[in-house]
Amino acid sequence: MEREIFFYGNKVLDFYNAQNAKVQTKIEYVLDLVRFEKQVPIKFYKKLENTNGIYEVRVITSQKSIRILCFQE
Repeated sequence: MEREIFFYGNKVLDFYNAQNAKVQTKIEYVLDLVRFEKQVPIKFYKKLENTNGIYEVRVITSQKSIRILCFQE
């Protein structure tokens, strides 16, 4: 199973490019989990309660915790 990931606008890419290489690698790892795994662990991908299809992609590093909001068809 493969999900397609689309970024609307440049804000996510601008944020990604502003991170150091280690954080960029972690973001890529988590996005690959979302893209390729049939069931993504809730630690990395969670449907937000009381919303209509809004999900949160979680990237946790030793320095920071990053949240990327997304939608799924």
